[in-house]
Amino acid sequence: MKDTILMGMSACGKTTLIQALQGESPRYAKTQTVERHLHFIDTPGEYIERRYLYRALIVTAADAEVIGLVQDVGRESSWIPPAFATTFDKPVFGVVAKCDLAADEADVEHARRALERAGADPIFVVSALDYTGLDALRAYLDMDEDDEDDSDGTEVAA
Repeated sequence: MKDTILMGMSACGKTTLIQALQGESPRYAKTQTVERHLHFIDTPGEYIERRYLYRALIVTAADAEVIGLVQDVGRESSWIPPAFATTFDKPVFGVVAKCDLAADEADVEHARRALERAGADPIFVVSALDYTGLDALRAYLDMDEDDEDDSDGTEVAA
């Protein structure tokens, strides 16, 4: 599995997503500092919510092979800036988290558009609680660069 750093607002589901991808039961706790979990780097939401902390994200991302930007459904705002992915010289994918809580497809599309503006590609729609979309995300994180389907950036070869 690729070493992955997850970035996103506070309470967007980064820690729960890591737990689900590792086959663990969810344990809710506020991430206070950068934490390493096997192949994952979990970052506090404040690092993306406060521009002066971007440097911490950039430096920490040096230890990752890929970068995941996480946006949860139902949140009207996104603190992930447009074209944020261009900050990194690594692949940046997006995760629409908590899809099980979407009121309708418009919530999912709103989150997807925020990730697209940030430059994330591909984008996965997931729920860490009912496991929707986790297999596709796990397959993406497990595959080699040569295996990726770059046709439209939203699907990954099996």
